[in-house]
Amino acid sequence: MPRLVTLAAAQLGPIQKSEGREVAVERMLRLMERAHRRGAEVVVFPELALTTFFPRWYEEDIAAADHWFETAMPSNATAPLFEAARRYGIGFHLGYAEKTPEGRRFNTAIYVHPSGEIVLKYRKVHLPGHRDFDPVRHVQHLEKRYFEVGDLGFPVVRAPLGRERANIGLMICNDRRWPEAWRVMGLQQVEVVMLGYNTPSLNMDNKGFEAHHLRVEHSHLSIRAGCYQNACFGVATAKAGTEDGHELFGHSIIVNPQGEIMAQATSWGDELVTADCDLDMCRLGRTTIFNFAAHRRPEAYGRITAQVGSEPPPEWHPSHTSGR
Repeated sequence: MPRLVTLAAAQLGPIQKSEGREVAVERMLRLMERAHRRGAEVVVFPELALTTFFPRWYEEDIAAADHWFETAMPSNATAPLFEAARRYGIGFHLGYAEKTPEGRRFNTAIYVHPSGEIVLKYRKVHLPGHRDFDPVRHVQHLEKRYFEVGDLGFPVVRAPLGRERANIGLMICNDRRWPEAWRVMGLQQVEVVMLGYNTPSLNMDNKGFEAHHLRVEHSHLSIRAGCYQNACFGVATAKAGTEDGHELFGHSIIVNPQGEIMAQATSWGDELVTADCDLDMCRLGRTTIFNFAAHRRPEAYGRITAQVGSEPPPEWHPSHTSGR
């Protein structure tokens, strides 16, 4: 019998700076109700799903940004999502800004069981952008200012997913571009990776042109390669549209272990896309091309964990001149 689970990517349109959490949560509740009507068993919401993408604004005093953060989960604002999970029997993934009791700040995601219990928590590891105000940039990208590097690694847990049990992992936005993140979870036999993102249509680093269509292509390429090379499904859910005057490209997708896009959002607003996923599809890659036990050679991969920046290779020179 196939191990079928119906996964849903719940893309959100823009959330403006002036809008409170109740606006975002109400929209998310409507998407959960729609997912229930379609028979979805898991709903994946985007990164920082409760607010606008606030790292685009600089605050001299970081504490002035604390109103964007959640200090408890569930909170009063998010409790309706947990109640909807219980009511509909749907699990959900939620990305949000977390401030711990010790005052630490993380870009965080959780997977919540239909009972309302938190199954898995992840804190973003690969933080893009910069820490200090950059006068050259038209738009700031201050994730390194507002968040610490995640301290939970890339955990995978085996837990109920619909009527089945599956190996579940989480990542956030820029993590998807780093093959190390996928491989660490692949080595734990991950079957479903849930990830949210908020990615602008323009490369705001302003160090060279990157065409609009390549922004989407590079995102999809990273996710498809990660799913194929680690024999897993991926649900990648975006925010989309013009948020506080800044364009986010959306294009949420669900990808299978062959690296194929099974479903894709086509709007820049709130949109639900679903796919029926047979978890047994993970078995082929895991037992053939990507049979890690048979084919991996970690003794040759030392640079991956020993080195941070790139280094130039040694130069080759001929042993004698040709006489010309």
